[in-house]
Amino acid sequence: MLLCLVLISSCKNEESKTVYSNSNGEVVPVEYAKGFEIKQFEGYKLLVVNDPWPKADKSFTYLLVEKGANIPTEVQYDQKVDIPVQKIVVTSTTHIPSIEILNEEQSLVGFPGLDYISSNKVRTRISKGLVTELGQNESINTEILISLDPDLVIGFAIDGNNKTFNTIQKSGIPVIYNGDWTEESPLGKAEWIKFFGAFYDKDELASLKFNEIRDSYLESIELAKDANISPTVLSGSMYKDQWYVPYGNSWQAQFIQDANANYIYKDTKGSGSIALSFESVLDKSKDAAYWVAPGQFQSFQQLLETSSHYKQFKAVHDKKVFTYSNSLGTSGGVLYYELAPTRPDLVLKDLISIFHPELLPDYQPTFFKVLQ
Repeated sequence: MLLCLVLISSCKNEESKTVYSNSNGEVVPVEYAKGFEIKQFEGYKLLVVNDPWPKADKSFTYLLVEKGANIPTEVQYDQKVDIPVQKIVVTSTTHIPSIEILNEEQSLVGFPGLDYISSNKVRTRISKGLVTELGQNESINTEILISLDPDLVIGFAIDGNNKTFNTIQKSGIPVIYNGDWTEESPLGKAEWIKFFGAFYDKDELASLKFNEIRDSYLESIELAKDANISPTVLSGSMYKDQWYVPYGNSWQAQFIQDANANYIYKDTKGSGSIALSFESVLDKSKDAAYWVAPGQFQSFQQLLETSSHYKQFKAVHDKKVFTYSNSLGTSGGVLYYELAPTRPDLVLKDLISIFHPELLPDYQPTFFKVLQ
């Protein structure tokens, strides 16, 4: 009897060890993104999201199944999605450019906060009533969402406690976490187009489009190296008596570095932004040649009405303040928030044209424009 128990225990342990082997699939190359990985098998894919939110202590495995595929019984997963998807709900404007680049904008059936969307193609669909308003991310109307019967919902979260997503999943609609916003490098964020490509069974097209963006970005870095000077740059803005500046290892700071400029706070490290006093920033940055991303200010008048002390900055005195807040969609959505993570090459070219205008003569910026 003891021998039988040992053998049974051994068999169970063997089963747990051989639940699934990653060795048989074909890895979809991921160069810069750290938050996801994809493996292609015959008739199905396994998409693993490693960093669904900052400091996450778990990952999610999603089974993406082609029609008629036979799935081995030992495969384990958190959610199953039939591909290619036909109807999708996304919850961040940053998700929309990837869908559009893959020519799948017609699959978008619902979104929380339609006015934030800038994409002309999607706005046309909204005007025709083809994309449904779902309220706001904090309080998505789950009844309306469920009635749309999407194949999946692409969500994001700051932690694992989201009652709305739990309600949606209980209805039988898969909720897939997207962690593109946790990536720290510009190309890492952009590579999440491959995440979306997997759901539409357009992995090759997604890789092709990312390679184009990557090559454009890397070529721009090389172009910036031709500049003779590296001007000093301040970034960030005031909010409730605190000046928030990006950390030196953030994706915003990476743009400035890749544009061959000297970011004032380049030696700082952390996640998010540093909260500093106005006096501290003034002391360190008053002689910076440029100030980029000054918050929601849309004119110098508005900036100086908020605080006359801004006049003490050289960049303000020289009218070298550049903002993305004036590049808006037809309903007021800020284009930068939507498109910049997917098209970092355009952001980089904007900044090169600002810091080194001689390198890109006659360039028309996409996001950053001089504050009027």
